[in-house]
Amino acid sequence: MSMSASDGKSDKEIKVTKKKEKESDAQVSEETIEAEAEDIEEKPEELSELEKLQQELEEAQAQAAEYLDGWQRIQAEFSNYKKRQEAERAQVRAFANADLLRKLLPVVDDFERAATTLPSDLAHLTWCEGVFLIKQKLDGVLESENVKPIETEGQSFDPRYHEAVTYEEVAGYEEGQIIGEVQRGYILDERVLRPALVRVAKAPPAPPEEPATDD
Repeated sequence: MSMSASDGKSDKEIKVTKKKEKESDAQVSEETIEAEAEDIEEKPEELSELEKLQQELEEAQAQAAEYLDGWQRIQAEFSNYKKRQEAERAQVRAFANADLLRKLLPVVDDFERAATTLPSDLAHLTWCEGVFLIKQKLDGVLESENVKPIETEGQSFDPRYHEAVTYEEVAGYEEGQIIGEVQRGYILDERVLRPALVRVAKAPPAPPEEPATDD
């Protein structure tokens, strides 16, 4: 029986060992092939699961977008509601202020009439100066509330701001021109608080036509 110099085994033992190694390698190859086949069979299931997860993700995203849209719509409606409430409160305050300021105007009228009819020799008296100081304070209150007098001098009649008391034929005035102011009018933030009472010029009547004469 011959022995190999490298490992001291006989040729028969070497052949047996090689045969076993080949059989082992073949078995491993078969197991690998079977495992790969199983992987191939499992891949469709894995793809189906992935598609299911992708669909669930898309549904969740769509629902989230729907919730976001609803929340934004509710927020916009609430913002508009707050703006309407603020506008209504501002309007109520404006009406309340306008009503109070309108009640002060006759007092202003009385002060102005007193000032125009006061004799000049009494204007220097202390009590007169005190009265005029009160008028100045009242004018300051109106000015702080943005109340302004309506211009009438040299203006043409405007029914939005003026109320005609009389229409008169006056030389030197054009038709529709304001002749004089009877009571001062006021505006509050471009809104008429009280129209100005004015006298308005009217055109003189046309002269009668002369009858035609026969030559």
